[in-house]
Amino acid sequence: MMSPHAAQPAAALALDQRLLGLFPYFGPEALGGAQLSGRLAWEGMAATGPASLFCYGPGVARPWPPTAALATSKAQAMRLALAHSWRPSSVLIWHIGLLKLLPLFRVRRARVSLMLLGIEAWRRHDPLTRLLLRRVDLFLSISDHTWHSFLEHSPQLAGKPHRTIHLGLSQPTAPAPPPDSPPAALILARLARSEDYKGHRELLAAWPLVCAQLPGAELWVAGEGDLRPDLERLAAKADLTHAVRFFGRVSEEQKQALLARCRCLAMPSRGEGFGLVYLEAMRLGRPCLVSTLDAGREVVAPPEAGLAANPADPQALADALIRLLTPGPQWDQWSAQARSRYEGAFTAQHFQARLAAALRSHEA
Repeated sequence: MMSPHAAQPAAALALDQRLLGLFPYFGPEALGGAQLSGRLAWEGMAATGPASLFCYGPGVARPWPPTAALATSKAQAMRLALAHSWRPSSVLIWHIGLLKLLPLFRVRRARVSLMLLGIEAWRRHDPLTRLLLRRVDLFLSISDHTWHSFLEHSPQLAGKPHRTIHLGLSQPTAPAPPPDSPPAALILARLARSEDYKGHRELLAAWPLVCAQLPGAELWVAGEGDLRPDLERLAAKADLTHAVRFFGRVSEEQKQALLARCRCLAMPSRGEGFGLVYLEAMRLGRPCLVSTLDAGREVVAPPEAGLAANPADPQALADALIRLLTPGPQWDQWSAQARSRYEGAFTAQHFQARLAAALRSHEA
């Protein structure tokens, strides 16, 4: 299979090997963190030399890139894996859920690298996955927090080679001017009951305390899902309908406009493996509120590009929010530092270079 065409990243490092990538489908309409990071990772890897891409995407109509082998069901994934003669020297697996496909590719001599993306790796796995984890030669994780959380459930793998590869996003853009009133905090995440750890409820609990100090302050909730009715009821019960705005699902253009108009991004999550949305805010010079419990601190490095607070403490959240919503020299400094931190460490090129260097060093 020919390599997909991808733009040559400025920071790409040659791997001098034949690579097989097992990735979740990451076409243009796939917007999850695993898909966005996978797309950037593959573009960097495919630009370095011969590479083959196998994507798994249930319900997807067509492959993207067009040269990828795309499986839209478990049965089709098995057939495609067995039908080809795969001869890579290295295999990169971009989701622990795809590890079970590895035996079907019959690549016993290939070096295997597995990326740990977050909460799906923080659990005790089934017997087959536990067996296949022993086959992995190099573990990669998107944060130190993700690696340590993974080891809590798989302590026997603590001695395996590991590298943390912090993600990156897009290219720098023109700075957004300071926002006008009202002072608004934005939380940008799927409103899914399965992801009821992002901090929506905690922000609603803290918001009356924020309004007591900053009358007119608004909480903007962007995203859609089955959790929304519960959150709307909580807002109404707390008499916050005047201060909380639900935007529903937003387009990319609407998202960028909300980020530019808000004074801070607030997502005090309890379960972020990284949090690409923090980078989206920092790119525009918007400081972030993260929790003290997950990988958000590795991205924002409080108090450099924002603040951290315990999501279980409404007063601590409110105090941090009030500081981040108040204009003045401190906010200006946070804004400049957020943008500088993004540009210095978290662009797409930074991420691609880190990943290539990790794989290359493991080959040495």
